[in-house]
Amino acid sequence: MVAMKSHELLREVFQTHGTKKVAAATGLSASMIYKWAEPPVKKGVGSGATNPLDRVEALISGTQDDRIVQWLCGRAGGFFVANPQAAARSKAVMPATNRIVQEFADMLSVIAAAALDDSISQEEAEKIRARWEELKSVTEGFVCCCEQGDFKLMTEVKRGVA
Repeated sequence: MVAMKSHELLREVFQTHGTKKVAAATGLSASMIYKWAEPPVKKGVGSGATNPLDRVEALISGTQDDRIVQWLCGRAGGFFVANPQAAARSKAVMPATNRIVQEFADMLSVIAAAALDDSISQEEAEKIRARWEELKSVTEGFVCCCEQGDFKLMTEVKRGVA
């Protein structure tokens, strides 16, 4: 499957939501918004401007830091989970299962420790959120491994990377 180009996606989004509405929401001119939906200028061909999606992609590529994507997904009401990287296939389900059970136990431990005094502080809530985000990531990785029948990936994924 070939990924859609950023300007193609933006063209579709603008057709759905209206260029003037997007221009008003961003505080930019409608002509700039239109340029984002055109192919970028390369070797004198095209008339588009570097759009925000391409800039974010360059930022992520340049930093190799998933926190940028995590932040964007959070702002959109979701959560980012990286796809596991391909490796030699393994049918060893138990190590992968053990990892997800351990992650769940770790989260429950953080919750139990926080609830000892019958209240949850902001700092404790942040620790619970961090463990929950990690558990979601590990669980998504487990599901992907199940779908691919490749559990070696699950045992190789480092904490906080997936």
